[in-house]
Amino acid sequence: MLYLLHNSILVLFLGFVRKNSMKYRNIIKDETKVSVLGFGCMRFPLVEKTEVVDIKEVERMLYYAIDNGINYIDTAWPYHNEKSEEILGFLLKNGYRKKVKLATKMPCWLIENRSDFDKYLDLQMRRLKTEYIDYYLLHALFSKRWESMMNLDVLTWADEAKKKGQIGGFGFSFHDSLPVFKKIIDEYPDWDFCQIQYNMVGEDIQAGTCGLKYANKNGIPIIVMEPLLGGLLAAPPSNIKEIYDEYEINPVELALKWLWNKKEINLVLSGMSSMDQVKQNIDIAARSSVGCLTDKENIAVKKVQQAYLELEIIPCTKCRYCMPCPNKVDIPRILELYNETKKYGGLFQNKVLYTYHVPDIYKASSCTECGECLEKCPQKIDIPRWLSETHKLLLLDS
Repeated sequence: MLYLLHNSILVLFLGFVRKNSMKYRNIIKDETKVSVLGFGCMRFPLVEKTEVVDIKEVERMLYYAIDNGINYIDTAWPYHNEKSEEILGFLLKNGYRKKVKLATKMPCWLIENRSDFDKYLDLQMRRLKTEYIDYYLLHALFSKRWESMMNLDVLTWADEAKKKGQIGGFGFSFHDSLPVFKKIIDEYPDWDFCQIQYNMVGEDIQAGTCGLKYANKNGIPIIVMEPLLGGLLAAPPSNIKEIYDEYEINPVELALKWLWNKKEINLVLSGMSSMDQVKQNIDIAARSSVGCLTDKENIAVKKVQQAYLELEIIPCTKCRYCMPCPNKVDIPRILELYNETKKYGGLFQNKVLYTYHVPDIYKASSCTECGECLEKCPQKIDIPRWLSETHKLLLLDS
């Protein structure tokens, strides 16, 4: 009897430790503690062979995540065909809304006039069944979008929304070059936080490591998205898998620990699509901290980074000297898609992206081989040939 009682207490104790092992870091400006791992709601599991979200499985995953310490939930207007916010509103009940910090994003591409700011925020709060958004972002800023938002005086609007108690922290997610990132920060030093794409093999992409340090120097907390590059880093090519095998390291663990190893990062978002991923990520988060990488892991990181670098097929540095193309082809993005496909796999994913999300006018098929880009390219890339190769590779049914 005593033995059974002892074991029962031990089980309860271990359960308590497990449920309270999540680590937290400050969102600097309001000193709120957020879990180092956030739940991204862009990749919910789907009912087999459909595009319909498996709500029962999402419920199981989400409640498990919150019960085990995740307190930051990130969604946006367009996720899951505009259903993600609505699903969260349905599931964050029975007290769960009070346990989390909820983040969503203004659909900037839909904003035509200043009144649209209130219109979409109201719609989002209705979808989410909440009267308050803890963290509100301008979604996917790039140069022209930022200019458009500034012309509509979005910063004054955000200050008013804060005073009304509709939003808490105000930030932005970002997809452009480092100079644009610095410009956005410099033009509004009062950002509460920012969200950047950043991962172990993407130190020089978009804001990159330089942007990470620049935001930190300016006192702006940083949330990282795409830590596994949409899951592609979790399934490396065979030659890179050999490096992980040699060092007996899990690719997911190394990629996440590499991020949490950095003091500048406040939170890492993961778009989890299975219960196994939720459990794995929570476990890795519990074992990670600033300075957590071992000497062996640091060596493995360098080898993995170099191996991915050597997979580059087209030596494009995205300097954009080739732009604008007289035929409107988005040359750097298309060459980047080719390289990403060769480096990380995900052929079908990139076929879908290229075929359905790159407008026809910007596709490689619009190239007339005028040769203007050849004169401008400092890398002397045969751009028309590579555009043709990319179109053949990435157009669905080709």
